[in-house]
Amino acid sequence: MTNDQPVISLHDVNKVFENGTIALENLNLTVNRSEFISFVGPSGCGKSTLLRIIAGLSNVSSGTLDWYDLSDRQNLAFVFQEPALMPWSTVRDNVKLPLRLAKIPQKEAEKTVDRTLQLVGLENFKRAYPRQLSGGMKMRVSIARALSTNPTMLLLDEPFGALDDITRNKLNDDLLELWSQQRWTVLFVTHNIYEAVYLSTRVIIMAARPGRAIADIKIDVPSPRTEEFRRSFVYSEYCQQVADALSKAMSS
Repeated sequence: MTNDQPVISLHDVNKVFENGTIALENLNLTVNRSEFISFVGPSGCGKSTLLRIIAGLSNVSSGTLDWYDLSDRQNLAFVFQEPALMPWSTVRDNVKLPLRLAKIPQKEAEKTVDRTLQLVGLENFKRAYPRQLSGGMKMRVSIARALSTNPTMLLLDEPFGALDDITRNKLNDDLLELWSQQRWTVLFVTHNIYEAVYLSTRVIIMAARPGRAIADIKIDVPSPRTEEFRRSFVYSEYCQQVADALSKAMSS
């Protein structure tokens, strides 16, 4: 269950790149604790740019980004589109990398890695190398690496876009179960309407460049969500609502 305690607020945020491209224009958004928010919109509408700004990897050109608790900013993890694993390292060592960089004591790091691999169902593959893993398993390793830092906020930039539908649906279920247990605040970028509706408590529809939030749709369905929800009339209605808003975004 989400609450009304704000984590971040963006006010009239604009992002203009050096070449003059306007990525974001007058974007306003408040994110509350434990929300699962998906961003849907056409390619180039600034979804990934928005995540990078929130992660501190890029600056706003104007406007403000306010954090209500700086510990959330410090306990933030980012999962990118590609797993970006070190091919010469085992699953265990890939997951342990951020802990090693943070100089966490070896014994504590080992316990954290074991616990995290169990969370994502990879405890039996800790000695495997990336070349021995499927695409879905590689993405699980990437998620485990992010979770090893014990974040309160999780940013995911279209992590399942390159996967087949069966693997994607399974990872959606796994991610939603983890969120139900851990109650992170999640910001999730996707081009997939069905994925956004299934996962989210809110879906933000963004217009084509310059990126603007033109619709904010609350998905008022409690967790856990199951295959029954995917087959329900309520799910179809929400998907149609998001699709209609996206159609307007494409033409705006």
